[in-house]
Amino acid sequence: MPRQSEIYQTEAEGYDHLVQREDYQGNLLHALDAIVPLAGKAVIDLGTGTGRFASLLCGLAETIWGFDVSIAMLRVARSRLQALTGSRWGLAVGDNRCLPIRAESADVVLAGWSYGHATVWYEDRWREEIDPAIREQLRLLRPGGMAIICETLGTGSLEPVEPTPTLAAYYRFLESEWGFTRGVVPTDYRFTSLEEAVETIGFFFGDELAAKVKANRWVIVPEWTGVWWRRK
Repeated sequence: MPRQSEIYQTEAEGYDHLVQREDYQGNLLHALDAIVPLAGKAVIDLGTGTGRFASLLCGLAETIWGFDVSIAMLRVARSRLQALTGSRWGLAVGDNRCLPIRAESADVVLAGWSYGHATVWYEDRWREEIDPAIREQLRLLRPGGMAIICETLGTGSLEPVEPTPTLAAYYRFLESEWGFTRGVVPTDYRFTSLEEAVETIGFFFGDELAAKVKANRWVIVPEWTGVWWRRK
């Protein structure tokens, strides 16, 4: 089992500690709201994880329904959302490629840092894994609704860059075959100390990037997020 897949299944709290340090400047919500005003919208969050998007939009969207294949991640998400008010929400186990919800249920369907894992876990057939997920994302949208996909454009890089050739091919696939438009958002991590930065980055990204963080003495670690969107 790939290390990150294992983290999602058994170390959700450690993963959540990482993502809570990302985007300390709050750029991501502004970027999403510029694509489509989110106030009062019905939102579905695919691969919701520990509720990063769901908690970000709670109090803004009218409804938020999050799906993930990891029960451990959903447990953390539920704990976070229970402390928030302002939106109706629900969480359930669900596979991005086939979800237990009727068609045309949402104004916005988000997929954050979810599809891209297929380029690692199913390297030889990632298109066959991602294509039905995008079809499902569009199925859930009402006419005129907005599909949004977020993926990495580099951790520890001073400029946005596709981290691997396979991710680069996937991003071209989104743009050329599915008609998504790309934007770039800086979503840097901020840690309380160099020690926390090295430990937390190493936990998820591995020793090589942790060594880079240590060598540069980064308490703020550069991160770039690609945001792709298209209207149904």
